Amino acid sequence: MQQTNFLQRLVNQRHAQHKTGWQRLHLDPQLFLALVLLCVYGLLVLLSASNDSHLVLYKQMGRIVLGFAVMFICAQIPPEKYRAWVPWVFSAGIFLLLLVLVFGHTGKGAERWLNLGLFRFQPSEFMKVAVPLMVAWYLSEKDLPPKLKPLLVSLVIMLLPALLIAKQPDLGTALMILIASSSVILFAGIGWRILLSVGSLLLISAPVLWHFMRTYQRDRVLTFLNPDRDPLGAGYHIIQSKIAIGSGGVFGKGWFQGTQSHLNFLPEHTTDFIFSVLGEEFGLLGAMVLLLLYLFVVFRALRIAYTATDNFTRLVAGSLALSFFFSVFVNIGMVCGILPVVGIPLPLISYGGTSVVTVLASFGILMSIRTHKRIVRQ
Repeated sequence: MQQTNFLQRLVNQRHAQHKTGWQRLHLDPQLFLALVLLCVYGLLVLLSASNDSHLVLYKQMGRIVLGFAVMFICAQIPPEKYRAWVPWVFSAGIFLLLLVLVFGHTGKGAERWLNLGLFRFQPSEFMKVAVPLMVAWYLSEKDLPPKLKPLLVSLVIMLLPALLIAKQPDLGTALMILIASSSVILFAGIGWRILLSVGSLLLISAPVLWHFMRTYQRDRVLTFLNPDRDPLGAGYHIIQSKIAIGSGGVFGKGWFQGTQSHLNFLPEHTTDFIFSVLGEEFGLLGAMVLLLLYLFVVFRALRIAYTATDNFTRLVAGSLALSFFFSVFVNIGMVCGILPVVGIPLPLISYGGTSVVTVLASFGILMSIRTHKRIVRQ
């Protein structure tokens, strides 16, 4: 044991002597640059989507600066600290969700925000990170692949915040939390039999879920299946979105030249449907540039997960990478009409503060995992 500790200290000392400036800052340069490019691209699209509103632009720039500051702070914290803090962070998140149900600020028929005076805070976005961390913390202490009992406990950990968020109601974020948390279980090595059993159970329970869905949620599913059933009502959003994307062609109409957003045909063009603005003004080439940036970020994050040195960091990094990927996939799939419309913002592109800070904080955790590697004791 003493020999192992000596070798570990020796390796760490040599590693510290050869650290670059990026490593001393605990930042991953490739990932950092890609995130900066995404944010700059998002600001360009947002300026046009907001009809040249510099107030919206400056607010978003301030949120991005705050997000990068939070990311830098998160990158400095060793993964061992996160492991110790996870239960407390998760408990605080559950408490905040309960406060939303009692004192939440109502917007567009949903109570999703806590009004803190100077700003509004959306705890459900915070739980996109906290819940996967909690599942990873629990499973990392168990034998992998997990047995039935740990899986059931993990399911309870996932369902509790998801049900509280669905109650707001925010079914889209609740589903994203379930997907992100389920990715932890996938990385833990769940067997195919259990996976197929869970999938079959979800299919069987679909009629029960339909019974408890609200009317507007049912309309979204029916509209997804047939948008033309109500072209001026429930199907209006997706029809206008597809018109905007299709009219952009290969090269787009040009920056500030989009008609669907500037003439207010396209709803929520600065938030959920901002990809439609990008597709109309920058065309297929502009959309491909965005998708390539997203793919680079996801693969870089998965690379960090692959090189992680213990179960906790490996599960956390993998779940955060897939959570980011699914957020992108669901939003773009929604505006293109291949998925039902849900309230999921496009990461680092859509207008909004809590989402930007949460996403960048999650990448700060990834950079901490990347730059705080340690020797695994045998």
